[in-house]
Amino acid sequence: MELLQNTINEYLIFCQNQKRLDAKTLKAYSIDLKQFIEKHPNIPIDNISTCCLETFIVYLHETYKPKTVKRKIASLKALFHYLMYKDIIEINPFDKMQIKFREPVLLPKTIPLHTIETLLTTMYQHYSNAKTDIQKKHILRDIAVIELLFATGIRISELCHLSPDDFNSYDKEILIYGKGSKERKIQIGNDDVFNLLTRYCLEYNRDIHKCNRIFVNNFGNPLSEQSVRNIIGKYCRLANITLHITPHMFRHSFATFLLEEDVDIRYIQEMLGHSSISVTQIYTHVNMAKQKDILTTKHPRKNLTVK
Repeated sequence: MELLQNTINEYLIFCQNQKRLDAKTLKAYSIDLKQFIEKHPNIPIDNISTCCLETFIVYLHETYKPKTVKRKIASLKALFHYLMYKDIIEINPFDKMQIKFREPVLLPKTIPLHTIETLLTTMYQHYSNAKTDIQKKHILRDIAVIELLFATGIRISELCHLSPDDFNSYDKEILIYGKGSKERKIQIGNDDVFNLLTRYCLEYNRDIHKCNRIFVNNFGNPLSEQSVRNIIGKYCRLANITLHITPHMFRHSFATFLLEEDVDIRYIQEMLGHSSISVTQIYTHVNMAKQKDILTTKHPRKNLTVK
């Protein structure tokens, strides 16, 4: 067990320093590989066979959803690829395995446009009715968070890591560091959103430069992902919105509404920071109302006269 654990520790260091994987991916790898060790506590690395892996994969399928199983298998495969690369093993047990299983397609959940309107209206009303300057300041921050989530389709992790240098007020754009440290720029196309974000940055200027993050909590520290979730939950309750809204649903809504406006899917792919068009294509299945409109108004059958 000790040898396998030591090797995994070395592998995680390799992933951090050589492959430059982000903290979230490293944490997932660590959890997945630790789980494998717990199921095979005393087995030498050379004795890990195809049979061992198959037994572990059966356990995964019995315990987790397909998407999680797929990730955990990928973590193991990456480890054994490393073991081959470092000549720690001579035969990769995965080479003799055929792992294919159908992962159910889960359509992304979006927020109805009228619900977003209700949420933002409630937030702006509370801003106008705030009794103290500190309340006004905090609500301004909350509005800026929600407006940017919806205006750009940015991931919550990307939003929380924005630094002052990432906001280009001259060109009205933000620089986003996405998964795998990929950079992308996205325009803030709505003047109301841009003006609000500019006002927020002026109000929080000292705190922003002190913690080197655009979004700051009430104590002057970087805003956490959980704080963003709490902000959404707070104003949903104030607006009497019963739909459970997550930060990622703003991203789904951003993509879906643009698609409904006939924006080319490749532009949407670029704005979302997807490495593959196949990931973005999930949004083509979402809106049945759009499909109904197309088939009702544009299908040539409506022009036929059949008696």
